[in-house]
Amino acid sequence: MTDAIDRAAGLAPGDALHALRRLRPEFVDGAELCRVSVLTPASDQGLSPDLRAALARRMALQNADPSLADPYGGADPELRRLAEGETDLPEPLASIAAHVDLVTQTPAKAAAESLRRLERAGLTNPQIVALSELIAYVNFQARIAAGLRLMKEAR
Repeated sequence: MTDAIDRAAGLAPGDALHALRRLRPEFVDGAELCRVSVLTPASDQGLSPDLRAALARRMALQNADPSLADPYGGADPELRRLAEGETDLPEPLASIAAHVDLVTQTPAKAAAESLRRLERAGLTNPQIVALSELIAYVNFQARIAAGLRLMKEAR
């Protein structure tokens, strides 16, 4: 069986790195459970799965990872614009996009003011936490996939 990180890294059953990841199945299973919980949680806190997928695509593209971006997106035209990196968006999408971009591209510059902007745009504390979880997971996923691709190339 493959998971989203395997697919993004181009790993398949029978590959040495695929087998190596399975030496720590709790990490493989945990990463997949985390992916499901941040993209399609039981309670979405008002951040729809389509919005979450659009944001995941946006972050994957910012990480220069089209293979990771492929499964994410959506049919809604406004969310497609968000997913493709546009910034001229209505609120609260503009503030959400600015925050996602800041944390993805320059996390050291993230500060309390970025969170205040989300609050002014109408996001609640639970929504901000859910957004933070999504940002953390997608950027983690991008880094793991990139590292696995490098390891695969080095073999």
